[in-house]
Amino acid sequence: MSRLRISAISYLNTAPLMWDFERGEAGAAYDISYTMPSACARALAEGTADIGIIPAAAYTTVPDLAIIPDVAIAARRAVRSILLISKAPIETATTVALDNSSMTSVALTKILFAKWLGGAREYVAMAPNLDEMLGRCDAALLIGDPALQVDRNRYVTLDLGEEWRERTGKPFVFAFWAIRRQALTGRDARAIAAAFRVSRDHGIKPENLETITQEWSRRLRLPVETIRAYFVQNIHYYLDPPCLEGLALFYRYGAEIGALPEAPELRFV
Repeated sequence: MSRLRISAISYLNTAPLMWDFERGEAGAAYDISYTMPSACARALAEGTADIGIIPAAAYTTVPDLAIIPDVAIAARRAVRSILLISKAPIETATTVALDNSSMTSVALTKILFAKWLGGAREYVAMAPNLDEMLGRCDAALLIGDPALQVDRNRYVTLDLGEEWRERTGKPFVFAFWAIRRQALTGRDARAIAAAFRVSRDHGIKPENLETITQEWSRRLRLPVETIRAYFVQNIHYYLDPPCLEGLALFYRYGAEIGALPEAPELRFV
């Protein structure tokens, strides 16, 4: 039987989830490639990958997926790596550049404007280059490592994780592992799910998280303290009941404003 193909994301916040696949024996059982979040979803939809760390929004558009339980990239407060950025108050923006590597954050941006920030704006999909985005539009959505590297003293910024929490009282789920149900045929689904949970557990062990912190501090040219705080204070790696409640609300609001299709029932491995 051929090895399952994993489509992963080379962002800081996914590094703990990949611990066993990059450094342990688990990686020998899979073929791993790295891309941007929106491309992970496309790879599953096209069948060029079997498992992906997909944007939560992608679950509404890619059919026949099963979610690996208990593992997520979520935020229970400010997330710091999903930002709306402007040189003027965000509420005054009439045009918004949307990071084209995102799906979930794009939908969340549209929800925030539609429900709480005065209504829909003109949205323009763009590559994540902040100068070019703000050269064309009044505000810009930037996600992932580029958002962490923004000098927030130079701009007006809105943290989307923090805004969601303040508006709804719930955590926000940005991404989770999903597998094409067809790929499970003839395989031990529970063992596959367990491998991803165990990798998460190993990755967030303090000594391993410190290793990741040191490596990514050099890679992103950010202070060690900034990376360490991001892991400890901003990212939540569990798809727990409060996160599932937040996810259901995101799907409901997204469908209400037309940012997402109706979400199918959550189906787990």
